[in-house]
Amino acid sequence: MSFINSKKICPFKEDRELIEKIDYKEYKFLKKFTTEQGKIIPAHVTGVSARYQRMLNREIKKARNIALLPYANDPRKN
Repeated sequence: MSFINSKKICPFKEDRELIEKIDYKEYKFLKKFTTEQGKIIPAHVTGVSARYQRMLNREIKKARNIALLPYANDPRKN
């Protein structure tokens, strides 16, 4: 059995311009890191490093607080 290196590279470390985009007002960008139910996708799935995952979590929660992002989507309204 061989192991394939499937380590994901943090997109924020690859492209320095993305670091400036982590802001709660950029809700379309933050929506990429949430599921259809409104849950935050964990770092081991997206490949984001721990430092940037904490920043993402903080900004997503701010956007939810001022109703830019939903806390949860209602499947009956789709």
